[in-house]
Parts: sequence; C-alpha cells; structure tokens
Amino acid sequence: MSKNLVVLLHGVGSRGSDFRGVAERWQQAMPQVSIALPDGPSVFDMGPGFQWFSVSGVTEENRPARIMAARQAFDTRLADVFRQQDINPDTDRVILAGFSQGAIMAMDALIRADYPLAGVVAFSGRLASPLPFQPHTGSAALLIHGKADQVISWQESQKAAEALSTAGVQVELSIEEHVPHTINLAGIKTAARFIKQRFTLAD
Repeated sequence: MSKNLVVLLHGVGSRGSDFRGVAERWQQAMPQVSIALPDGPSVFDMGPGFQWFSVSGVTEENRPARIMAARQAFDTRLADVFRQQDINPDTDRVILAGFSQGAIMAMDALIRADYPLAGVVAFSGRLASPLPFQPHTGSAALLIHGKADQVISWQESQKAAEALSTAGVQVELSIEEHVPHTINLAGIKTAARFIKQRFTLAD
C-alpha cells in the first residue's frame, strides 16, 4: 500500500521545527499522512537558522542561477527525508509544501519534474526558476498568499499561477485579504483540503 508524505519546507533563516504547529494541525486533519520537517541544507549566512540558498546580495537577475545552484543540496536533503520516512517517490505519494524560500524550492521541484509529485503547496512564494518549465503531466499546485505581504508581493503568486498554468499545471490560487508574510489558520485549512484531494483521502 502506498504511503502519503508531506514535506514542509521552511523559509530563509528558519528551521523545520518552526512549522511544528502547522504539521500538528495537518496531522489532526489527516492522521494517515506522514509529515517531515527538514532543515535547509546550509546555515543561514545572515543570522540563526538555515537556508535553501543565500539571499545575500540576491537580485531578480541572479536569483534563478542561485536556485539552479541550490538544486543538488536540495535533492540530497529530500533523499535523506525519503530514506528516513521509508518513502519510494516513484510508488508513494509526496507533496512538497513550502513557505517563502521553501515555496520557491517546492515550485522549482515541480517545474523540473525530477520527482513525480502528487502536488505542491506554496505559501507566500514566487516562481523564480530558470526556464524551461517541464512539469509532469497532471501536476497540481495550490498557491496561497496574503495581500498584506510586505516581504514577497502577492502578485508574485498571481504571476506564478499564470506561468504554471501555461506550463500545464492545474493551479489553484488563494489570495487572502489583510494577511502579512505568514501562514494563517485559513491557509492551513485550505492547504489541508488540497492535500486530502491530491492524496484522495476521504474526509
């Protein structure tokens, strides 16, 4: 019987355990789903915590190259998670859920199709991956973004939804009024509904 795993990817300068509250809510709603909370592969170079790639001196122009350079360490960290959780990504079902920089990496994994993902949930993210976008057929993504986000503008999720849609991904976009750069309870519930749907779990 195939297993269901959600890998929750934190933002820059954070750590996996910071999202334990989100994981606990999903676990209550979906007891048959495993949830992994890995730390980013490198220490945050501007303070405590971890990162998926450095944002020191990052620009619109150099961000795609940083994402590309981060892929190997990201894949290694994900392989560690699969091994720890006894997951075969070819036969078990995996959803990547990311916040901020974690959302950037989750969407990057989706468009390069190195993993047959059951779906991606991107909270407060942006699609900054280098072209081409080559997602698996039947890919799906839920993009959630607060309209009061002052770190990454909500329009980034809107642009990402359009680009993913054009690339053939089935996209759901949820823009939340008055919500800053965070994951709120409404977003957690919206994501749980999407995850259940993608894992075809009964309510």
